Amino acid sequence: MTIYLDTHAIIWLYGGQSKKFSVETLERLETEDLRFSPMAFLEIEYLFEIGRIKMNAEKITDYLAAHLDLKLCSLPFGRVSTFAANEKWTRDPFDRMIVAQARLGENYLLTKDEVIRKHYPRCID
Repeated sequence: MTIYLDTHAIIWLYGGQSKKFSVETLERLETEDLRFSPMAFLEIEYLFEIGRIKMNAEKITDYLAAHLDLKLCSLPFGRVSTFAANEKWTRDPFDRMIVAQARLGENYLLTKDEVIRKHYPRCID
């Protein structure tokens, strides 16, 4: 099964804050196929640009690719956008696209975001 990582999950894992996740989830991260949305990449870069984090998106995702085998999702943007248009529970384009990418394959999504968890039943933490 594939697990998508929400933006904060990527940042926390990079920052060594794995204790924020359950032991079961951490074990799954070692054995499951891990993906991230291009929107999560963009959101990380945005957070870097405004000074909320100290490292840019490329360095963070390259590090996690090397250490967790995290891969960029390659689903077609148009297909994901169509799915995201149906995520009417939020106006956040980052959340819409990240959830849509996970939902397309009925995959899991690693997130602590309570709003996402309320609207996407395949969340893990």
